[in-house]
Formats: sequence, C-alpha cells, structure tokens
Amino acid sequence: MKIEAFATLDAVLRTGSFAGAAAAMNLTPSAVSMQMKQLEQYLGQPLFDRSGPQVRPRVAAFDVAAAMRGGLQRLDGLRRRPGIAIEGVLRLGVIESLLPSLLPGTLSALRAQHPQLAVRPVRGRSATLIAGVKAGQIDAAVVAMPAKGGSEQLRWWPLARRELVLIAPPDATEASATALLRRHDWIRYDRSTVTGAMAARHVLALVPDKRGALELDSAPAIVAMVSGGLGVAIIHLLDSSLLTAYPVRVLRLGRNAPVLELTLVARKAADDDRGMAVLRERLVEQLKATARP
Repeated sequence: MKIEAFATLDAVLRTGSFAGAAAAMNLTPSAVSMQMKQLEQYLGQPLFDRSGPQVRPRVAAFDVAAAMRGGLQRLDGLRRRPGIAIEGVLRLGVIESLLPSLLPGTLSALRAQHPQLAVRPVRGRSATLIAGVKAGQIDAAVVAMPAKGGSEQLRWWPLARRELVLIAPPDATEASATALLRRHDWIRYDRSTVTGAMAARHVLALVPDKRGALELDSAPAIVAMVSGGLGVAIIHLLDSSLLTAYPVRVLRLGRNAPVLELTLVARKAADDDRGMAVLRERLVEQLKATARP
C-alpha cells in the first residue's frame, strides 16, 4: 500500500464519491476503489458501507482521514521545499501526437522550477515506448494505456482521460455521428495505434460497411484535413489550440464514446524517484492547460 491512498481517501470524503475522487486525483474510479480496499486491509476494518446502491463512508473513514491530514500536508511541504535540489537526467518517451502540446510547457516549467533536472525527450508510438521502458532504454514514457491493460512488471500513473470525439468540416450540417459518417469520407487515425483501433471499432459499430478514404498518424494533420472539408474523423483533441488554427465541428459520441487513458509508465524502481514525481505533476498540469474548455 502506498501513502497516496490516504490522500485519495481524503479526496473521496471531500468530493462525496469514488468518481469525484478519481477526477480530483487523476485516477480511474477502479483505481480509487482498489486503493480504498487496500487501506481497509491495512487498517483491519471497513471504511465504507457497501450494502446499498451507493458506497457510503463510515465514521472510521473520517477518523483515519483526520488523523493523517496534518501529516500529509507536512510531508508535501517538505517534498516541495526549495532547499532540496532535484537533479539528474530523465529520458522521457512521448507519443508523437502529444509532442507539440505537451513538451514545451512541461519542459519550460521544469527548467524554471528544477534547473538541475534535465529531461531528454524520445518520440515514438505507445507500443515502442513501452518496450523501451521495459528494456531500460528510456526511464519513463507518456503513452496511451493498452486496451488489455498495462503490464504488472511496470508502474502506471494515470495522467488524463479524454473521450474521443467526432470532428467534421465547419459547414457540415448532419446532426448525428452516423449521418456524418454516411455522408462524408472517413479519415482514419492510424489503426496500429491505441487511438486508431478504438476509433475504428466505434466507426464500424455505427456504419459497419464504412471504409477509410485516408489513414494518417498525426492528429494535427487529421484536424487540418477535416477543417479543409476532406472528410470526418474520430480522434482525440488533447490540444485545444488546434481548433483555433483549424476550425471544425465537434460532436460528442455519448455514453459509448471511446475513452483514451493517458498514463506515465516507468519501471517499479521509480516509485521513490523525486524527479519522476515532479515530472508527473508538471505533465498533469500541462494536460489540464491544453484540455478543451
């Protein structure tokens, strides 16, 4: 059990639900649930009443949170204390589509706050970068969580969750995703990527006989093509600035929308690496800053 579980417990009590804590802590609801069960096992007593339709905290949950709150705040203050230098070199892999939106802001913040910590970017696709982390060729990577989940040999830190959306030319008038796909050419995201595979499954569920007219592995390129009236696409919009440069119609896909889970993956030895901890914080901040309003 990690000490972060106590901070997650505090978030559950503050927000009133596991889902609310997941959003506050940049975790998945299942990860919050797992942390709470680990806390209960560690403490030897139940913290939540699970007998009803909704999970409700017991008095013990509030007692534990109150006992730990001050200590957690002091630890966080010590960790952030400017007198403790964070230094070294981190080799960071980043999936191609995130390079323009994620790296400049993240590296600028790290350079200003921790000038002795150097980050060496490496670009690639999720599968290649994950393999690089396993082999020790890079220290960590920002990747899309594999559809079958991450390897237990590695450590996976959730960074952000983004629904895929359908984008269409600005003058497209069709009201639904199905109608837009039937009327316009489909510009595919590279089907060998996690995003491309999820998008393809959703398209073929809506229009089973649909065939792609183009296939690209660059999110900015796809947005530009759609903006130019060459078709529609299902894609992630991780960088809202693209919509200023290339106007498109954006349609949400409803409750069955595919969800891209961005994670920072590293070897388990990185758990106590303070350089990795501040890198995670800056990555989360940058992803929030570039998210669509």
